[in-house]
Parts: sequence; structure tokens; C-alpha cells
Amino acid sequence: MNPSQNHVDSVMKVVGRDAALPTRADDNPIHRSWMRCYRDYSLDPSSRYRLQVESSSRLRERRAQHERYLRTARAGMEQLHAQVADLGYVLMLADADGITLDFLGTASTEAPMRAGLIAGANWHEQLAGTNGIGTCLVERRTLSCDSRDHYYVGNLDLSCTATPLYDPEGELMGALDLSTISTPESRGSQPLISRLTALYGRMIEDANFIRHFGDRWILKLSRNAALVDVNAEAMLAFDGDGVIVGANSGARAQLQLIDGVARGGLVGHGLTAVFRNRAVDIWRLARGAEADDCGALETWTDQVCYATVRAPRRPAPAGSQPAAASGVTAPGNVAELEALADDDPQMNLLIHQARRLARRPLNVLIQGETGTGKEVLAKALHQASPRAAQAFVAINCAALPESLIESELFGYQPGTFTGARSRGMVGLIQRADGGTLFLDEIGDMPLSLQTRLLRVLSEGEVLPLGGDKPIPLRLTVIAASHRRLREEIAAGAFREDLYYRLSGATLQLPPLRERRDLAYLVHRILRDEARALGTSEAIAPQALELLLQYRWPGNIRELRNALRYALSMADARGIDLDDLPAEVRAAALGASCGLEWPAASSPPIQLAAVDEQGRTGDVSDGQQLLDTLRSHHWVISDVARELNLCRATIYRRMKRYGIVAPTQFC
Repeated sequence: MNPSQNHVDSVMKVVGRDAALPTRADDNPIHRSWMRCYRDYSLDPSSRYRLQVESSSRLRERRAQHERYLRTARAGMEQLHAQVADLGYVLMLADADGITLDFLGTASTEAPMRAGLIAGANWHEQLAGTNGIGTCLVERRTLSCDSRDHYYVGNLDLSCTATPLYDPEGELMGALDLSTISTPESRGSQPLISRLTALYGRMIEDANFIRHFGDRWILKLSRNAALVDVNAEAMLAFDGDGVIVGANSGARAQLQLIDGVARGGLVGHGLTAVFRNRAVDIWRLARGAEADDCGALETWTDQVCYATVRAPRRPAPAGSQPAAASGVTAPGNVAELEALADDDPQMNLLIHQARRLARRPLNVLIQGETGTGKEVLAKALHQASPRAAQAFVAINCAALPESLIESELFGYQPGTFTGARSRGMVGLIQRADGGTLFLDEIGDMPLSLQTRLLRVLSEGEVLPLGGDKPIPLRLTVIAASHRRLREEIAAGAFREDLYYRLSGATLQLPPLRERRDLAYLVHRILRDEARALGTSEAIAPQALELLLQYRWPGNIRELRNALRYALSMADARGIDLDDLPAEVRAAALGASCGLEWPAASSPPIQLAAVDEQGRTGDVSDGQQLLDTLRSHHWVISDVARELNLCRATIYRRMKRYGIVAPTQFC
């Protein structure tokens, strides 16, 4: 039996075996292609493929559609061809329809032309059967199609390897193909050819990605710090807000969002939805982009990546710059949001959500215990919004006397009531026109006023007391309450329709006792209060450890008051144990732990370096880590920066040396 008949028999054996199957269960991509050719395209494997070639005019039109891309790809093709030309390989670059737009090969022979290895040839699988380009485009994977893998007997003298190419938006753009008409007797060289093809395919993709996003910041990522800038494994393009606008193939395959959204859905999310690091840390890396600084970033899936940031090489297109008119905020305006937390997962997720919400004209409801910082979050949301230059009007609904709350909120016309101002008064709601109205403790607003507020929100206008002509408003409301408003609705104390008007989105602030970044908050508040009082922000380690042990039922408000008191009591050397409020000292030194607090010069634990096999090693590195932790008051992000390590590494080394943070003593 001749080779052609043997090949036809092999194809028919596979398609005959699988023809009755409802689905193609075969994991072999070549066999799947054979089934498509037989079942879907009705192709005869014993036939010879009649090459279809685009006309010169049609080919010019196709090439014109991808002019810049082709220039970028040509540089990569020339590099690859220089490495394989002596082996008899030719290169083809095809579009998503399987038509070759560019070709590099040996000009001294007509064999490539006879085999269809020319520009303009149509290698779509539906026409050409199983082949490198066509099948690669269908399977969307790098694959080799050796002589006997082709469907048509007329293509048995070809051996092809192709890899898919994607555009910067993640859409399939075509394929890069290496083919030879002198098929090797052995497939031994195919793994190397396959790796080369895939490598240069990614190089072409990435070069096109960088060119396309030349007006944006580009974050390059790699597991190897030395190679991150020249051989990034993943790249993200982001705008001036830190919002991802593009992701290359490596990023789509390797990165995942904080909430577990399927891979590939990165565009439109903030960088903090991918990385545990705060946005300010990433922007700090971006500001060093000209110096090619390299830093460590940690993903929410616990990958540690080394990163560099490439600054924009050309101005962003009109309408894409952060501006109030476009509803997008400048990166500097998010600083207050980013400063709300350090490495607490709950707060980092909340900050990510808040950044997205701040960019939209959406009413927001903030829920949280008393003292958790609801007004601070509201102000940060305002500063991160397009309304930052407009008024932020805060109203404490629980503090206004019921007799005055209506006139204070809605204003009044002259002569409306006895004692009214002769010129009348603009209400607080109207003062917030174009800006943000913050309604604190909205759960304490009387029902009668809830009805009037609902009308303001639904109609977009306010009617002052004594007035007869409503005043139109552009109003965005942030409301806050420590009460459980759904329970208040059930009890008849809060209007359900008003609740849904206010809760376009809900942010839940965690209590301080549940947060992992207490040390960060202590030092941040301590620095602010010390600056306001004109005193030193120094604090003894023993005093800090007591603060970290206290449960803080009054949350951040209580913490701020305690630090303000301690600073007022402390001398020039800083806060010591005796300077802390009595309730903090009593609670922390009492029944909570029963600890004997060590002197600052001695470790609270016996250091022991233990590896995964349980072997004890040198503790000098552990002592250095412990000293650094103490000097930075257990703020892990500061320690990581000083030691030039990521936070995950700090935690792993703490575990290795048996170092336990003060917040974990109990």
C-alpha cells in the first residue's frame, strides 16, 4: 500500500472511530481537526488541496489594515529567520482568517511557492484541512503539524509549527508559522522549533502591546528580578487612575482578581484588585520609572512578582486624561483613600471598591460601628471623585435639634417664620449642589424629614421653606449609620424607599478589633497628633505592645483620643507605659494575656531558625529581622521596604524563626 493510501486509512480510522460520538472527546488536537475536516467541512482526505491565493489588491488591503503591526512583527520575524534559515525553514505571518500577510524564505527555489508557502495563501482549516496555521487558529494554542498530521495527502511533504498571536485587546489577530518542505525523518527537532516559535510569537505580541499603549503606564512583571525589564512574563497597561486598560497574554493567563473572577477579565479593574500592595506603593514605583527601579509586588493569589513601570512615551489621547469633565479622577486625589489602611484584606477590598465608586455619580451608604471612621471614608471618597473641587457638606443628623433640622437642611425664604434672617438662608442640601452631601447617622433622621429627603433625591430639586419654586440640584449623597438600617426598616423606623435611594452601593467598615493593620494606624495617627501638638511621636515598644493588645471598643475615635492623651502626658522622650490612659493599661495588663512584658533590648521569644525538615540553623538573621520589626514598631510594610523584601517573605521568615507579632501574643 502506498504512503498516500496509508495516510487516508489512518485518517478514516480516527474519524470512523469518533464519528458516532456526540462530542469530540479526543484530547489530540490533530485528531480533533481531522474530525472537523470530515464532519463539519466535508473534506476528502485523499484529495489534493487546491491552493487559494488572494489577489494583489486584496492582499494590499489586508496588509493596510495591520500596517503598524506588520512593521513591528517584521523585526521579530527577521530575527527568528536568521536562526532557522540554514535548516530550510520559512516563516509566514497570517491574519485571523488564515491568510498569510508576510513571508520570509529562500528566494532561490520555487519549492515554497509550489507548496503554498507564500504571501496571500489561504490556510484556513475549512479550506486547507489540518495544517499549522489553520489548526492553530482554531485550537488557539501552539502546535506542530508534521507531514502525517496534515489532513490532505497533498500536504504530506510539509512540516509546520504555528503559535497564535493576540492583539493588545486580547482578540485573536493571527498566527506565526515556521514551515519546511524537507520534512525531517525524526520529530526530534520539533520541540525546539515549537519553543522558538512560541517565544518569538510572544515577543511580537509584547512589542505590539508596548507600541499600542505608548500613551499609558505599563507595568512589567517577572519572577526574575534581573530579567523583568527585558523579558517580562506579564504586562499590564494602566491609566492615570491606576485602572487597567490592557493586559497581554501572560497577564491574562497568570493574574487573577481579588474576588476570584475568571482570568482574562482584568481590564477595567484597579491594580489593587490584582495586587495586595497599596496603589500609593505602585505609584511610588511608577515615579521611579525613568530610573528603571525594580520592586516586589504580591498578588491576591500569593504570587510574588518583581516589577518595573514604563512611563508613557506620548501624550494620552484627548478625553482619556483624568479630568472632572470626563468623570475620572487624577491619581493624586486617591491618596486619602489609600492612606486609610495598610495590609488589612478587608480594608484593601473596601478601598478598591471605593476607588471605583468614587468615579461614578452614585449614592453610597457607609455602615460601621461608632468610631470606625465613616466620615473620614466619606471625605476620602469625595476627594477621589470628579467633585473634589466642589463642596463637601457634612450633616450629623443625630446632632441637629429636631426644631431646626428642617430649616437647616432645606433653607428658607425671607419672612418664613419669626426670627428668620431677613434675607432668608440657603439650606445645607443646596450648598452641596455639584458636590457631595454627607449625611452622618442617617438612621437618626426623623421619619417626617426622611419623606422630604426622599423627594429631593427622586426629583433632583429642593424647595426651601416658604418657597414656591423648586431649585434644581446636581446632588451626590454619601450617607452613614452605625444602626442596622434593614432592622430599622423592619421596625418601621426608617423608610425602605429612602434606603434604596441612598444605597446605590454599600461599604461596610470593619471594627478596629478585626483589622490586621493596627500598628500602621497607631503610627499614622500618632504622627498626625504629634505634629498638631508640636511634640515627639516617639513611643516605647512596651507602650506600643499594650496599644496593640487593647480591644478598642470605641474603634479609631477611641484610639485617636488615647494617643492624644498619651502625647499630652509624655515628656520629650516619647510615650511610655505610664502615659497611656488607665483603661488601656488596665485592660492590656490585666486578664487579656497575663504577659510579662520584656525590656526593649531583649526579645520576647527564644529565636530558633527551623527549616522545612525541622533542622535548627543560625539565628543571627532572625535577630536582625526581630530588631528591624521592633525599630519599625511591627509595621510589616515598612520592614519589607527596609530589607528590600516582599511582605510575604517577611511573614515566612517570622514563621521560620518563631517570631510572633505582639498582636498575636494572646
